[in-house]
Amino acid sequence: MERTTCCVVGGGPAGMVLALLLARAGVEVTVLEKHGDFLRDFRGDTVHPSTLSLLDDIGLAERFARLPQRRVTSVQLPIGPDRSLVTVGNIGALPGKYNYIAMVPQWDLLDLLVDEARKEPCFRLRMDTEATSFLREHGRVAGVRYRTADGAAGEIRATLTVACDGRGSFARVLPELGLEEFACPMDAWWFRMPRHESDPSGLVGGLGERFFSALIDRGDYWQCAGLIPKGTDAERRAEGLDRFMAQFTRAVPWLADRAHSVASWDEVKLLDVRLDRLRRWHRPGLLCIGDAAHAMSPVFGIGINLAVQDAVAAARHLVGPLRAGTVGLHDVRRVQRRRMPTTVATQGLQRLAHAQVIEPLLAGRTAFGHPQAAKRLTELVTDSRWLNRVPAYFIGYGALRERPPAQSLRGGSVVREAS
Repeated sequence: MERTTCCVVGGGPAGMVLALLLARAGVEVTVLEKHGDFLRDFRGDTVHPSTLSLLDDIGLAERFARLPQRRVTSVQLPIGPDRSLVTVGNIGALPGKYNYIAMVPQWDLLDLLVDEARKEPCFRLRMDTEATSFLREHGRVAGVRYRTADGAAGEIRATLTVACDGRGSFARVLPELGLEEFACPMDAWWFRMPRHESDPSGLVGGLGERFFSALIDRGDYWQCAGLIPKGTDAERRAEGLDRFMAQFTRAVPWLADRAHSVASWDEVKLLDVRLDRLRRWHRPGLLCIGDAAHAMSPVFGIGINLAVQDAVAAARHLVGPLRAGTVGLHDVRRVQRRRMPTTVATQGLQRLAHAQVIEPLLAGRTAFGHPQAAKRLTELVTDSRWLNRVPAYFIGYGALRERPPAQSLRGGSVVREAS
């Protein structure tokens, strides 16, 4: 029978940040990751200022800066009266040295975190190991059962199990956690197209007839998202790839000369967009964070950063109790109390964007209900440099910044722990 102090289920950004911070603080931690590597495309590659600041705090800023990356300083949307691009978030105008979004493949970020965590004797990573169910003992979660890629099964007991395995987490089916779901008007198709130096830069939106696109500047290519009405994937694919690419290039006409670069539907990946959250993120012996606790819409692209901030808050609140062997239900409750207001506020803004922008556009109507409303909003955002910074700050840092526990710092910035 294997045993650890903290079993982290899922080796994504939230799981690896939590494991690194705990291991540095002397907490024995084991991460279970069901895949054999981290090489998965279109997975939260936007590293926002909040996460860049964290990497600086824990002494990894220089190593991260050496990773291949593209720096984005603006967010542009086609909300002008003539559907012209308007800068709605000038991230480059924010104070401080991290006034940009770093576009880094998620596997590079995870490899960096794993490499650093392996320096700690308290850290263990089990790849090709999928957690399949919880161990229960005296009314509490006492660890997990797992299965390896070669079919072997086992159990690992833990003082605390933290579910960081995304919106497909088996923790979410526990009825006592109470999953609350919100309507989403769209799904997303992800694909790549070549980028030319003469193209716009940053995060760019495009608007066509009942079609909305979002493009992420990755240097030599665009990571493209085409938003389609919810549940219409099979119907749209049956209409043919040529029709889709014609629709897409009407939304972003400056990409029309590259429409042929997408040669097959195999290159177009579906994201089933969800927006939901658990009413309760915990039970005795268990804590859910990141997408396991709250699945986010791709709107604003902040899901990965919200998950990382969950992990930082969890580490700060749990290091002491885990080291002392006294972690209880009140400790995991503190994590939810700390992070739930930010989650609710962020999802509230995403729901507003769904209702006022995305759903009307996909239905062929005007965003914000009337052309004059869209025009007035455009003027406010364009003319007021302070108003322009509000969405930039929210995209960059979220509603609440978290600080890592002092025990986890290694040669980084001197930071003051948040209360």
